[in-house]
Amino acid sequence: MIKKEELPDCPVATTVQLIGNKWKLLILRNLTARSWRFNELRKDLDGISQKVLTESLRSMESDGIIVRTVYAEVPPRVEYSLSPLGETLRPILDAMQAWGSEYKKKAE
Repeated sequence: MIKKEELPDCPVATTVQLIGNKWKLLILRNLTARSWRFNELRKDLDGISQKVLTESLRSMESDGIIVRTVYAEVPPRVEYSLSPLGETLRPILDAMQAWGSEYKKKAE
């Protein structure tokens, strides 16, 4: 997790720093629906590279936003889901979806 002194003073800037890139937002969008496996995310997020997906997942896990669960199976299974902290982002993502839907209606 990022140390408090490393975060911007502005709360909006803090949020943008943690989730403010295209891929992190789309990963979070998917994780609001259910847990996902790495390859499921990679296939669903058209255009994301394996490297960027790995970096994004590791960063969000380190920040406490998502949880990586490893199941002791053969072959091993790993799933990603929202942490309790990540769940608190749900209203933000819902608001973004609602705003985007309204914008698209007006753009028609």
